[in-house]
Amino acid sequence: MAHEPSIVIIGAGFGGIAQAIELRRHGFSDITILEKAGKLGGTWFYNTYPGAACDVPSHLYSFSYATRRDWPRLCSPQAEILDYLSEVARHHDVDRLVTHGVEVSSCAWECATRRWTVAAADGRTWECDAVVVGTGQLHRKRYPDIPGRHTFAGHQFHSAEWDHDYELDGKRVAVVGTGASAVQFVPDIAPRVSRLSVFQRTGNWFFPRKNRAYPAFIKAVIRFIPGVQAYRRWFIHQYAESLTLMIRHPRTLGRVGQAQSSTFMRLQLKDPEIRRKAWPDYTFGCKRVLFSSSFLTTLQRENVDLVTEAITRVTPAGLITVDSTEHEVDCIIWATGFHTTEFMFPMEVTGAGRRSLRDTWKNGAHAHLGMTVPGFPSLFILYGPNTNTSGGSIIFYLENQAAYIRQALQQVQKRGAAAIDVRSEVAARSEQETQARFIGTAWTQCDSWYRTEQGRIVANWPGYMREYSDRTRILNPDEFTFLPSPEPTTPTPGEC
Repeated sequence: MAHEPSIVIIGAGFGGIAQAIELRRHGFSDITILEKAGKLGGTWFYNTYPGAACDVPSHLYSFSYATRRDWPRLCSPQAEILDYLSEVARHHDVDRLVTHGVEVSSCAWECATRRWTVAAADGRTWECDAVVVGTGQLHRKRYPDIPGRHTFAGHQFHSAEWDHDYELDGKRVAVVGTGASAVQFVPDIAPRVSRLSVFQRTGNWFFPRKNRAYPAFIKAVIRFIPGVQAYRRWFIHQYAESLTLMIRHPRTLGRVGQAQSSTFMRLQLKDPEIRRKAWPDYTFGCKRVLFSSSFLTTLQRENVDLVTEAITRVTPAGLITVDSTEHEVDCIIWATGFHTTEFMFPMEVTGAGRRSLRDTWKNGAHAHLGMTVPGFPSLFILYGPNTNTSGGSIIFYLENQAAYIRQALQQVQKRGAAAIDVRSEVAARSEQETQARFIGTAWTQCDSWYRTEQGRIVANWPGYMREYSDRTRILNPDEFTFLPSPEPTTPTPGEC
């Protein structure tokens, strides 16, 4: 009888839940999900800022086996997405597998036992045969390295940790950053504050998004006419692939996308000075293209200032820019994103031969198909290196990854092995091919959160969703080494 492996999943966001469901559906039962928050949801639990929503339409930003016909609008707000994930987890009976309040501090491979020890910050430990890291790329808040940040006498918080108890009405507010989060909450808070100063480092390319609730007729068509739901999901998938097509071909189709975006932005930005300030100075698609039909118009409100001068320091009264202007404010909201290229760190991960994943990734994170790293047996990563998408749905990627990892564990069971380890030459070739595909694309033509400080792109997949699905549909056992169960004698340290 095949050994029943014990599996620890770190993180109860979309990735962790997807993995647990996939494993349960294929007979795996010894599953533990460790989650540091009090509820499941991952980034959709933490990001509760006003206007928080997904800019991928819900018909695609959902599991293929848990589609809905009753989405009330094109793109769901945060609370609705969180409810959806909780509902799916309950329906598949994996919510009970989650242990909350666990912040994992380390994962260590034990050579003698061919097992992992997962340790929490509070001292608790779990031993298991396999670890699936589902912390994702958007979980550690990033603050800019600006002198004096802690000297500010007013109120301040990060957009990913919104302070709902602080009353913004009538206040002078500074928003630092104009990325995806700021684009969503700035239009919401602008009418409430007395003065809003939006500090921008670089402008963004925009496409429209009018996210009104569906009329009753449209709701009825989607809900009751067979095939409409499936067609909408297929259409949105193809539209998302077209964005990737533009990014991959910046000199041809990319110019079509830029022309579309430019036309929309010119219609939105009537004020020539605001238009000059807000206009991006980089190739279309190099950074994330944003979807909003309200942000650019909000920048032209009388009580809103768009500040493009760099911030040099923070004082007790506000922020000083490079032109020596002091912007006095009552509150600073840091919309400065996440440490996207660091993945699960500062968690310490130690593999065979006491090899540190931090050292292995010192020149940038890399993994075969974003999931496996040589020397780290039966350690799998969800939403890992080079699996982000610039236009599609990350849930599509997560479903494919969950199925691939399930196949890996099935192979371990089938062979009576202790663990599975990707071959180093396979991973090296995979990494070389991945990086080569970025050449000539828009992604290489500016600095972005997709890249390390050295310029290596470690966040995004360089191709299309369909390609990733094709590459991960069937696991090739020849690309892996299967470690036998340990002998009764303890091996010499570093031997395995």
